[in-house]
Formats: sequence, C-alpha cells, structure tokens
Amino acid sequence: MFERMSKQFGDMSHQFDRSDLTGVASAVAVDVADEDDEFVVVADLPGVEKEDIDLTITERVLTIEATHETDEQHGSEEYIRRERRHESVRRTVRLPEDIVADEASASYNNGVLTVTLPKVTTDGDDSHRIDVE
Repeated sequence: MFERMSKQFGDMSHQFDRSDLTGVASAVAVDVADEDDEFVVVADLPGVEKEDIDLTITERVLTIEATHETDEQHGSEEYIRRERRHESVRRTVRLPEDIVADEASASYNNGVLTVTLPKVTTDGDDSHRIDVE
C-alpha cells in the first residue's frame, strides 16, 4: 500500500513540476542534467529565432521566454487545421542548488536551447592564502 501511495504522490508531484507552464499549448519540453559542477538545461524551441529568446535567472529559478509571431493566414487562404505551435512560450525551471548567475552561458542550435549554469562551490574552505613579501 505504501508503494502505491508513493507512486501516486510521485505522479502528482510530476504534474506540479509542469505547473510552471503558461498553458498546455505552450508547453516547452526541458531536460535538466546535474553534471557535478554545473546544471545543464536543454529546451526544445522549434521555429523560434535566437533573437526572440529571453533568459533570466533569479536565485535558483531559470526563466525561458520566447516570442514567436506568425500571420494567421498562409498565402491568401486561412488555415483549416493548425496544430504546430505559433505562440509565445514561457517556462520556469527551479534548480535544487545555488548557481553562479554571472558565469551562466547559453547556445541555440537547430531549435534546441542549451543553458549551462555553474553551481556555487562550497568546498568548506573559505580561507585565503596570503603571500609574504
């Protein structure tokens, strides 16, 4: 019984994790990898121009925003069916550890955004060496 409850709680928490989306249609698929000294966030943003991507970091939260505007018509006729995403999107990603925002970097290639976020190092050694002259 405990295992079943744990699984249901896990399923529910996964849905809350995706609650950072601004609507179902604007879902941005992301992967977050923990690579020892940094986090790497990979997000799918097909059809978006690099200039239309805005990234912000506030404490442990990365916000990805992308604007994508298109005409409602294709040629001289209106669409009969339109399933591909053509609106702006926004996604926030909460990170489990502090990061060094000033050292963050991002690249965008073939509709895939990759954001590298170095972690704050906590070696436990806050001492500084002083050279004797």
